[in-house]
Amino acid sequence: MPRSATSRLAAQPTTLKSQARQLLEPAEDDIVVVRQLDCAEPGCPPVETFVAVLPPSGASRRWTLHHPVDEITPTCSRRPCPARQAPGTGMS
Repeated sequence: MPRSATSRLAAQPTTLKSQARQLLEPAEDDIVVVRQLDCAEPGCPPVETFVAVLPPSGASRRWTLHHPVDEITPTCSRRPCPARQAPGTGMS
């Protein structure tokens, strides 16, 4: 039976977290956080995805991807995602 849209959406941060662990190779006890956030700052896309690697001690590493989590692919994890088009305009 196919998974519901809700369960697919819930699985996306988990999938991105797994991809981040493979790509970034954090230490075993580092925490990897993936969050999709609304952005209200001027010039910011309406939704962005925040990825962080938080070690128990020492400096954290953080990235902001200006795409919703469901638009981030393994390719985007290694280089910038293609520009998003504004709905109905044909423009980014």
